Amino acid sequence: MQKIFSQYISPLLDMPRVTKRLVALVFDIALCIGTVWLSMILRYSELVELTPYRILAMILSVVIAIPIFIRTGFYRAVFRYSGLNALTSMANSVFLYALIYSFIIAVAGFPGVPRTIGFFQPILLLVCISSSRLLVRYWLGEDYGLILKRMNRPKALIYGTGKTARELAEALESSLDMQAIGFLDDDEKLHGSNINGLPIYKPALLKKIATSEEVSYVLLATPNLSRERRNQVLFLISDSHVAVRTLPSMGDLIQGKVSITDLRELEIEDLLGREPIAPQAELMASKITDKVVVVTGAGGSIGSELCRQIMFLQPSKLLLIEHSEAALYTIHQEIEVKWNSQQLPVIPLIASVQDKKRITEIFNTWRPQTVYHAAAYKHVPLVEHNPAEGIRNNVFGTMNIATLAIESGVQDFILISTDKAVRPTNMMGASKRLAEMILQAYAQNQSKTIFTMVRFGNVLGSSGSVVPKFREQIRAGGPISVTHPEMTRYFMTIPEAVQLVIQAGALASGGEVFVLDMGEPVKIMDLAKRMVDLSGLTIKDDSQPNGDIEIEITGLRPGEKLYEELLIGDNPEKTIHPRIIKASEKCMALESLRLKLNHLENNLNQTNDIQELRTLIAQLVPEYSPMGEIVDWVYLQDPI
Repeated sequence: MQKIFSQYISPLLDMPRVTKRLVALVFDIALCIGTVWLSMILRYSELVELTPYRILAMILSVVIAIPIFIRTGFYRAVFRYSGLNALTSMANSVFLYALIYSFIIAVAGFPGVPRTIGFFQPILLLVCISSSRLLVRYWLGEDYGLILKRMNRPKALIYGTGKTARELAEALESSLDMQAIGFLDDDEKLHGSNINGLPIYKPALLKKIATSEEVSYVLLATPNLSRERRNQVLFLISDSHVAVRTLPSMGDLIQGKVSITDLRELEIEDLLGREPIAPQAELMASKITDKVVVVTGAGGSIGSELCRQIMFLQPSKLLLIEHSEAALYTIHQEIEVKWNSQQLPVIPLIASVQDKKRITEIFNTWRPQTVYHAAAYKHVPLVEHNPAEGIRNNVFGTMNIATLAIESGVQDFILISTDKAVRPTNMMGASKRLAEMILQAYAQNQSKTIFTMVRFGNVLGSSGSVVPKFREQIRAGGPISVTHPEMTRYFMTIPEAVQLVIQAGALASGGEVFVLDMGEPVKIMDLAKRMVDLSGLTIKDDSQPNGDIEIEITGLRPGEKLYEELLIGDNPEKTIHPRIIKASEKCMALESLRLKLNHLENNLNQTNDIQELRTLIAQLVPEYSPMGEIVDWVYLQDPI
């Protein structure tokens, strides 16, 4: 029955509210008249003749009932959402009507009108009115709810008019999340025309349209748009204060048509002002394909991406070494699900690089040929507050695994390093520079294992990255916390960084420090402002006191620098890869280094003298220049 009626729903719901109330009023008048006549038929058990007094009884019912119903808000209620409260209100209104109507019928004594209808007719009227409301709720409720949601959907413009954009517009037609009201396109020939009734505008009109039409979103449906043009488009959108959503690349969409669920928030990698370079296949495969490969720190941001890309290159075995059980489980499960058809052995191993016995067992059992050493404590403030643990893991953990790599015959050992190792001002950066020096010294002292280091800056989306942090702060309504208005950082996507790490490792002959081309440094304050703009919000400051999101300057954290560098020495050398350069970094002879490392290890094992620890690190890493006072938590509680 509902399916038969459904075709009439939309015309009814499209009527003006006043018209809908008038229809309900007329229907209730008919119910008043009909129930008076029906109550007399029930009283006499036969059809009754309409006499003037009986007609007067019908008119009296309308005259009494309708003002009461209007007064009690019958026609302000949306009855398709009626519930127990609405039915109770009806009952109260009809009870009031019954008292008045039955009293007048009883006192007046209309000829031919039995006094009992003053009792029966209000009951019939209550049953009929409540039943009609419940029927309307059943008939219109669900459909009306959907239509109401569709009417209140936020408005969106789709950037692009290609196949992807048209499929997205089709998907939005049945979506309750947002509605497309038009397209934006760079092609001047298309301006003024339309696609399926949706107009095509020139992008320059975005700000005007966004204001006049109350547009909430711009949906980027141009997967093949160049990075340079995309940045221009995003700059245009940011000035219009609308939120941006984008679609994945064509490769990610290749499995089917575009869906509304494909839309995602704009990632900060979409803002990088350079085109990605396709990896060189021969460099990617040379140290991995058909080899036993180890990844330490396999559950971390870089380590897990290394595992994914290594699996594409088909090693004979992949050993996942990770200290965190939860992180190891996550990456292992992901690999099991995605690559279960390849039948490649993937072995999850809980182990700390500081545990020499455990790493020895692993290396002696599987005899790996390539090791990617990504295990490290990397958060600058945390390591600054826990410097001894940072040194144990980043320095002596690296020394352990490098020593065992030589003993077990590992062919290639690649260390994941950081730009913070350059003229470090914090213990994390100093520990990573010292790890580099250990590998450089090993490379000079033997030729069995090829040691190389790959140094790069911040990767987007890693744990502790400012990008997810800013996004969460924007969602919470602010404020966004920026440590210093002039702070800059280099940024690179995790997949690009890992591809370059793998290729740099293939270029090594032993002892090189490779540096990845990170592009231009990004000012963190500008990054925060742009993320606010592209969320469709405004910055709250002195010039805009009514803005949405405030930026709070919190001050530099312990060991934090305003600017990061990628090179210590001068005269970097180019390689055959345009994004990889080779640094010329000095290092200490192995025997001298070992002697100083012994002093450092004694300090860690015997005391918690952080002041002496700093002194020893400065002797090992001459460029180390600590900023601020000691902030080690234990040392502050019990200073030596």
